[in-house]
Parts: sequence; structure tokens; C-alpha cells
Amino acid sequence: MSDPIQQSSPANQSSATPEAAPAAAARKPHRNRVGELLSRLTLTHLTLLVLVVVFVWQWLDAHSQLNLTQQQVARRLFEVETATKTSQLLLAQNQELVRELGGKLSLLETRYAETQNQRAALESLYQEMSGSREQTALAEVEQMLLIAGQQLQLSGNVRAALIAMQQAESRLQRPVFAKLRQRIDLDAAKLRALPSVDVAAINLRLDGVIAAVDKLELAQDTRVQPQQAAAAAADPAGNAWKRFWRELWQETRNMVVIENTGRQEMPLLSPTQAFFLRENLKLRLLSARMALLTRDEVSFRRDLKTSQEWLKRYFDIRSAASAQALGTLQKLAASNIVIDLPDISGSLEAVRNYRVSHERGAQ
Repeated sequence: MSDPIQQSSPANQSSATPEAAPAAAARKPHRNRVGELLSRLTLTHLTLLVLVVVFVWQWLDAHSQLNLTQQQVARRLFEVETATKTSQLLLAQNQELVRELGGKLSLLETRYAETQNQRAALESLYQEMSGSREQTALAEVEQMLLIAGQQLQLSGNVRAALIAMQQAESRLQRPVFAKLRQRIDLDAAKLRALPSVDVAAINLRLDGVIAAVDKLELAQDTRVQPQQAAAAAADPAGNAWKRFWRELWQETRNMVVIENTGRQEMPLLSPTQAFFLRENLKLRLLSARMALLTRDEVSFRRDLKTSQEWLKRYFDIRSAASAQALGTLQKLAASNIVIDLPDISGSLEAVRNYRVSHERGAQ
């Protein structure tokens, strides 16, 4: 006999299979939705994590940039403060120089006023003595000799004094004035024997240096790399790889350059300081020119010495323009602008004595 359980098992299996299929089908989408939900949650967490990391990185970068900006602003403020102090120092020096030039100018104005007063007095004397030909001639000679003496005393202009004395001598052509002509000619011979000082040529050379100041190169703007230039000139068309490695080696070596400038320090100037430096150098040269015109040899040499020191310290004296300017100042500093002037007051005293004696004889 067959087992009823075994016989009924296929039927049971066949009857159970259709009922379990919907349940299994229902559980399968449910599991898919759960997995999809988990994957979505994981992706969301990862996205949030990435956003948080990006936000933190941006915040740190912004904080670092802010700190760097603050440091740069502090450094710039320090540089501006330093430049301001330097500019104030240069301004004080300029004001002192202007005061010194103002004192010299006031002295010249005072002497000019004295000259004008003397000239007015002589003109009035000329009008009073116009009635007599001899008195008129003596007044003209006295005025010319006075002008000659003033040219020597105020500006040391030997040529102008000599011309004035020659004109005075030409007014005394009558035989009665023979002794006066001899006395004037004696003093004029003293002036002719003096060495000449070409003030116009010295002034012209100073003007040339003043005009070239703006074109001179500063020492801090000059950078020379002789080894690299020599290597390029030695092998201009060599192997490409060799040139590449040689240029790379030269660039690596030139990252740190040690240069013997022959100076104790290499001053670095901002554009504002460089501008004031050039203007101060021009003022020094202008002061030297004024000292030349007034025959102030001490001030002339001092201003030229200061100008040479500034050229050597701040400018590139290896360039042609700077070397030429420095050489010109050195030659000018070696020249003499003051000479021992003779006393020509004897001619003026002789003319005055003759005029007084002539007036007494007329009375």
C-alpha cells in the first residue's frame, strides 16, 4: 500500500505553490524599495558630508586669505609711514636750503639797493656839474671807476671792471688829464695780469649736469648678470639639451646673487624718494651756480662735493651718463672761481682829489 501522505504531497505542493507566489512577489518589491531607500539615504549623507567638507575648506581658505591680507595691509602701512618720514626729512632739508638761498638773495638785494643809491647820487652829482665840460667828464669817470670797483667787490667780474676802466680812460683824452690816465692805466694793467675765470663756461657745464639729472640711472635699478651673458655668447648654437640644462643651471645659480658694489650699503628708494632725490640734487647744483655768480668758493665747493657724494651713493656711476656727470662735477670742483683781486681804489681817489682841487680853484 502506498503511503497516503506521500500520495497527497504532490497535490499539496501543487496547491501550495499558487498561494505562495503572490506573497513572494509582494515581498520582493518591498525589499527593492528598502534597498533603494537605503542607497538614497547613503547618497544624501555623502552629499551632505562633501558639502560640509567643502564649506569647512572654503572657510579655512577665506580665513587664511584674510590673515594674509591683514599682514599685507600692515606691511604696506609700515612702508607708507617710513616713506612719509623720509619725505618729511627731505622737505625739512629743502626748507633749510631755501632759507639759506633766501639769505643770500636778501644780501644781494641789499647790495643792489646800495648800488642804486650810489648811482642816483652820482646822477644827481652829474646834473649839478653839467655846467662844466671838465666837471662832467670827471663825474663820468668817477662813476665808471665806482662801477668798476663794485664789479670787483660784489661779483669779482674782472672783465666788466676792466671795460669800465677803459671807458673811463677814453673820457680823459685831453692833455690836462694825462696823470689821471696814467693812474687808471696802472690799475687796468693790474687787472689784465690776473688769471681769467670763465664763469659763463662753468655755468654752462652746470646747466648740462642739471638737465641730465632726470635721465641718470639709479643704482638700485641696475642688475647685471655677466656669467649668463658670457655663457650665451660662448655657445649660441649648441645642443638644445645642453642649452636647456645650462640655462636651468644658470637660473638656479642666479636665484641668489651676491654682488660686490664697493659700498657699505645699497639704499633702496621708493619712486617718491627717487623723485625728491633728483630734485634735491638739482637744488644743490643750482646753489652751486649761485655761489659761482657771487664768487662764494666755499659754498661752491661744498655743494659740488655733496652732489658728487649723492651721485656715488644713489646713482649707477658705471653708466656713461652718470660717469660723465660725475667727471664734470669733479673738474668743476677743482677749478678756482676766486682770485686775489688788486686794489683799484687809487684811480678813484685820484679822480676825486683832482675834482675837489679843481672845484676849489674855480671858486
